[in-house]
Amino acid sequence: MGGDAGTLLQLSEGDGARELQRYLASLSDDELKSMITNCALKGKDVGAVIKAIFKGSPAGISDGVKRRSLVYQHCIPLCESGDLQTEVASDIIGFLMLETHSLPGPSLAHLAAGYVEAIKAGEMCSGRSLELFPTILTALSAIEALAYGKGEILQNERVTLKNTPSPPCFFLWDPTCVIHLTTMFRDVPLSSEELQFVVEKVLRMFQKLDLQEIPPLVYQLLLLAAKGCKKIVLDGIIMYFKEQDDRHEDEQKNGENMDVEVQSVPQDQLRHVEGTVILHVVFAVQLDHELGRELLKTLKVILCPFGVALLLSVARIQRYEEQVFDFLKGAITKRFKDDQALQNSRFLQDLIPQSCSVGQMILDTVRNSVFGWDHVTKGLVELGFMLMDSFGPKAGAFGKALEGSTALAKTPNQLACRLGGQVLLDGFKMHEPIRGEILEQVLNRLITKTASPVTHFIELLSSMVVSAPMIILESSAKVTETFDHLSFLPLTTVLGLLKAVQPLLKVSISMKDSLILVLRKAMFSSQLEGRKSAVSGFLLFVGYILGDLGSLRRCLNQQADVRLLLYEGFRDVLRHNSQLASSIMQTLLSQLKRYYEPEQDLLPPLKLEPCISAQGDQIFLQEPMAHLLSCTVHCLLWLRNVQTGGPMAGSDDDEEEEEEGYQTELHAMLESVTRRLMKSELEDFELDKSAEFSLSSSVGVKNNIYAVLVMGVYEVLIEYNFVMANYSKNRFEEILELYRRHHKLSEILHEKAGKGRVPSNKTPRSLLSMAFLSTLLSALFRDNTQSRQDSLSVLRSCPDFLRYTVSVALQKVQQLEETGHTDGPEGQNAEKMFRHLCDITCVLMWRYTNIPSAVEDSSKKDSSHNVSLLCLEGLLRIFSTVIERYPHRMNLTVRRPSCWSVFSPYCPANWTPPHPR
Repeated sequence: MGGDAGTLLQLSEGDGARELQRYLASLSDDELKSMITNCALKGKDVGAVIKAIFKGSPAGISDGVKRRSLVYQHCIPLCESGDLQTEVASDIIGFLMLETHSLPGPSLAHLAAGYVEAIKAGEMCSGRSLELFPTILTALSAIEALAYGKGEILQNERVTLKNTPSPPCFFLWDPTCVIHLTTMFRDVPLSSEELQFVVEKVLRMFQKLDLQEIPPLVYQLLLLAAKGCKKIVLDGIIMYFKEQDDRHEDEQKNGENMDVEVQSVPQDQLRHVEGTVILHVVFAVQLDHELGRELLKTLKVILCPFGVALLLSVARIQRYEEQVFDFLKGAITKRFKDDQALQNSRFLQDLIPQSCSVGQMILDTVRNSVFGWDHVTKGLVELGFMLMDSFGPKAGAFGKALEGSTALAKTPNQLACRLGGQVLLDGFKMHEPIRGEILEQVLNRLITKTASPVTHFIELLSSMVVSAPMIILESSAKVTETFDHLSFLPLTTVLGLLKAVQPLLKVSISMKDSLILVLRKAMFSSQLEGRKSAVSGFLLFVGYILGDLGSLRRCLNQQADVRLLLYEGFRDVLRHNSQLASSIMQTLLSQLKRYYEPEQDLLPPLKLEPCISAQGDQIFLQEPMAHLLSCTVHCLLWLRNVQTGGPMAGSDDDEEEEEEGYQTELHAMLESVTRRLMKSELEDFELDKSAEFSLSSSVGVKNNIYAVLVMGVYEVLIEYNFVMANYSKNRFEEILELYRRHHKLSEILHEKAGKGRVPSNKTPRSLLSMAFLSTLLSALFRDNTQSRQDSLSVLRSCPDFLRYTVSVALQKVQQLEETGHTDGPEGQNAEKMFRHLCDITCVLMWRYTNIPSAVEDSSKKDSSHNVSLLCLEGLLRIFSTVIERYPHRMNLTVRRPSCWSVFSPYCPANWTPPHPR
């Protein structure tokens, strides 16, 4: 007769246990299995049916045990078949788990063996019944002796995973079962050895799985690691993704040479999987702090882009934040130090294999984070600012930065600082949610770090503006708020900030208007630094944007420091906006007339008294007249060169006549000053040897100021007359006379000031421009033009003038080396300065190699006056400057030493490097 579930349930609910047993005994195995299958497929009463079968099959009799085993053997594959609803299968397995302990050892062993065979055959794809397997193994482990198959497999010991029939960890797993098996082993009692064996087996299976199956497997593996083997689990996970990243990198390098069949998964798919795995690891670390400690230990050995991303995500957990960033800071600087040692040692290069750069590793993490790694971006921002704050340039004496631009980074600290800036810049470009935070933190540091250099943050801001100006404009309110602090910031910070945001001002009217208001307000600041910032800001933009000189003219009534900034900036304004030529030149002419003596018979031609001011016993420079004259000369010469090629753009006939008028007047004024200065004696300035120059008295301070002004005027006129001379012998004789007077005053100043209680400790900076020095040195040492030899011999005949010219060039090179710029026109133009360095190098090298020092004037006891030695010192400083300031121009070649190849484009065609002497 066929099995009827209704009858079975009715008998089960009654009190007649024997009737239930007789009914079950009347059913064949197939009928019993058919009843269970039908109920399971219908999803109705299957749990009650199985309960009724177990009730009518006592575990103490053989038929009951046999019937129970039959139910297990039938229900396990039924649940795996996929024909049942998930809830039905879960109910069946749940009920079977409750009754497993009642099965005898052989039945349990038989079921375990069945599981193993099913796993081997790949018949456990759904994994629904694997929840029962740990229960079976647990029940087996409670048995002290088991007779199975050929006999007892254990005596006087408990059954373990190893000695169960066909232990599941010792055979090849089908990849489709790996996740379910890993889940299962969480509930299986395992010794430490067994756990390690299982974990290593799961990790080996990573290579055989589809990439999308890795995250759930990692999740289960991390849960399994709660039992132990944490280090092995973390090592395996990190190494797997490191190998995947290395494979992608190799594919990108080899490109089309890679075999299509062996190419790995697409990069975006890999990054999304990595992101999910990182989230799983972070979640596990939150629950298991020992796992977090093991992670830090592991990554000290295996650091890779995936590991860096993992660390930055873990840093979001408060208890690990400080540890993570301390570790990363130390690891980065150590790697940079190791790389530096490796680069400097051929022995180490042969001994140690080339490894991935730590900088590249961090930047790869930034680039990978674009694939939805929101949990990494916050850590990237913190890492970037930590590196810039920790390893940025430090303030030296008088607030001077000890280190230069991050673009010239060489030391491990400088490289770490530059890496931090690049991390923030790349993060700013790639991640919209963190842009506002990065910009705000950069601007805050510019405002608050007034006691330390902020050049690295200015460079970062400039790069952000250049790379994404429209994005910055979206946060224009933050930039505008920063403008309100300009009056309280150091001048270098103000200039850097304004240059960085300059592109924005060309497209944002509101930002420009806000800046103008701030600068106008700062012009009347009670603080000198605020007024200097104002004039610097106006000078920076008047040629590009503002086009109005009204605010700048007010600076002519300010202190000397403010006027000095104005005079040094006028030529650049003129170069950027020639339409302002008339206004600028008339302003300079009007200012110069305040100190010019119009009576042609009066000596000296310039008035010094109005150039100083006094407050009690204190004497101050009020008007830097030499700089005013220098500004006038350079603007005049620039206009002369421009007009040689034709009228300036935008000028009409009336303007041309006006320009010719003030230019003629200025030229006449300069000619008159030159002529009368050659007739003037130092007594006319009250600066003869009888004058007091001690800086400890007000009279001595006044005379020192006068002397520096007059020396500057001499230099300005030397440059002006050389340019205007057109190699006239008479004009060169006038230049030499101006120099002799300059030299005489310089000797007196040096001698007298040194005798005072407070001696002068530095030579005034020369007002000769770098471009002029390059031209003058070439004329003095290298010009072979026959028609010029007679006039040049006038200057060449004076050894002191030759030494003076080389000394001033040396002074300029030293200033360029220390600050990255020089005084005078184009002093801030790095490319022009480099060209001048190349020209001067050729001249000094020629002079040093062709005229031995032995033929020079031997009457000089002081070897420092030797021109050859000055040339050598100048060459050494130039090489040092080029290496420090222009590393990108150092072209390594085989034919020429690197120190020469950088200059070769600027040397004569037949020039070759000299051999060492």
